[in-house]
Amino acid sequence: MLRALLQSSIAATRRAVAWNLKDLTPATECDLFKFATAADLIQWEVYSDAENGGMPQCELNNMNSVRCVCKMPGVFAGNLSVELMEHVNTRMRRSGFSGIRTVQDLNLEDFNTIAMRVKGDGRCYVSTIRTENWMGAPGATDPNTWQAFVFAPRDEWSVIKIPLARYLPTWKGKIVESDAEMNAARVTGMGLSLTAEGGPEGGEQGPGPFRLELDWIKALRAT
Repeated sequence: MLRALLQSSIAATRRAVAWNLKDLTPATECDLFKFATAADLIQWEVYSDAENGGMPQCELNNMNSVRCVCKMPGVFAGNLSVELMEHVNTRMRRSGFSGIRTVQDLNLEDFNTIAMRVKGDGRCYVSTIRTENWMGAPGATDPNTWQAFVFAPRDEWSVIKIPLARYLPTWKGKIVESDAEMNAARVTGMGLSLTAEGGPEGGEQGPGPFRLELDWIKALRAT
């Protein structure tokens, strides 16, 4: 009986040590978002210049049909237009912006890279991370916005990896000159967007159709 009790105690101690080591060792990756089901897509909001008098068309759908219950990627697609609606009182001088965004508190302090599996159309997209405001004036409530370019190769699945250090602080799409670092422990949301004009060389630009298939987004602790 004493031998059995001793063996049980030793086994319990080993399990406790293993659990403690697991707790002390940060995970190397974390699933943030999937786009396989309608429930996954509900977390995301589609928005564009159409809210302010522009004329882009965009939507986020799942590739599942009524007869197919298999998990398929999500599709962010539409048409970029630089035209403005007639007879609309707006201060906009140009149009051509579409995006998707989600509001969700995330702690990415243990990670240093955002990865996403996408199939693109040759355009360059913008990955956005929003964090609690700690760069603005005292009492400011608007989140800080950090952005990085995502080049999505045409018609092929690719895993795009973006170090968090590559995300730059922005305000209304313009880079802010600041030495502040992202507060990865206080992420309040993420997004993907694109514009008809602008972006780095090499990506397709201009008005017209766009299509980005989305499989997943993860946080990685890359070495």
